[in-house]
Amino acid sequence: METVVTIVAGAEGGLKTADENRLAADIKSLGVERLRTDWLASGRALDIIASGNSAQLTADLRQKLQNAGPFDIFIQPLDDDRRKGLLLADMDATMVEGETLDDLAAHLNLKDKIAPITAQAMRGELDFAEALRLRVGLLKGLPVSALFETLEGMRYSKGAASLVKTMGRYGAKCVLISGGFDIFTRHVAGVLGFYRNIGNRLEIENDRLTGNVLLPIVDKDTKRRTLFEETEKLGLTPARTMAVGDGANDIPMLEAAGAGVGYFGKPAVQAATPHQVRHTDLTALLYMQGYRKEFILAG
Repeated sequence: METVVTIVAGAEGGLKTADENRLAADIKSLGVERLRTDWLASGRALDIIASGNSAQLTADLRQKLQNAGPFDIFIQPLDDDRRKGLLLADMDATMVEGETLDDLAAHLNLKDKIAPITAQAMRGELDFAEALRLRVGLLKGLPVSALFETLEGMRYSKGAASLVKTMGRYGAKCVLISGGFDIFTRHVAGVLGFYRNIGNRLEIENDRLTGNVLLPIVDKDTKRRTLFEETEKLGLTPARTMAVGDGANDIPMLEAAGAGVGYFGKPAVQAATPHQVRHTDLTALLYMQGYRKEFILAG
C-alpha cells in the first residue's frame, strides 16, 4: 500500500513547482524509495504519493511537514476508502460563518453576554447542554421574526456549497448536524444540498421564544450516534466516512469518522485529529479525497 500526501494552497497559484520539488525532497529524506506526484488543481492542490504505508511513516511525515508553509496537508493511505460515501458536517463556524445563536442574541443586545458562553462551550470548558440552556434562557421573549432576520444575514463558508454538491453528485450522502437550531439547519441544508439535517428545537409560544429548548438536545453524543446510524443505513464501512467541525462538541464525531477534519478548529479539536483546515477552505476536503478541479462543482 502507498501513502498519499495532499497539499492544498489557499488560492490558485499559491502552490508552485518549487514547492513541489521542496516537499518531495523532504519526503524522500525520510527514506521513501519511490515517489510520484499528481496535480489535482494546477497551482492549488497536489498529491505526492510515497511508497509504503505505516503508522511510523505517517508520524514521520507529519513531523517533517508540519511547518512546510501556508498549506493544508493531509496524509492518509492511498486506497479505495479515500473517496468517502458519507459526510457529517457541523453548521456554525463550519458550513456557515459565525455562530447563529450569537447573532440571535444581537437582537436583544445580549451578544456580549452570550458570545463568551458560546466560546467556552466550543472550547470544551462548559458542558454543551447546560451552556445551550443558559444561552437560550437569555433569549426569552425574542420574537420569531428575529430568527428570519438572522437567516437573511447568514453567510456561507467558502467552499461549503462546492463540497456538498460535489460529494452528492458523485454518490455520497451529506448530513448537516448542529447543536444550533433546526430553523437554521433546514434552511442551510436546502441551500447547500444536504440530504438530511438535524438541529435543536426552540420552544415558541405566541410568536416569541419561551427561553426553553425542546428535548432531546442535539449534543456531541447525538453527532457520534448519527454517524454510526447513517454508516449502517448506507452499508458503508467507517473508513468511508468523513466529518468536519470546529468545536469540542464535534470531537466524538470527528474521532469516529474515517476522516475527521477540523475546520479552523478550537485547540481541543486541533489536538483530537491530525486532519486540519487552517489555511484554505472547505474545497480542501474534496482534494483530500482525490477529486480533481474539473470534477468540482461551483458553489
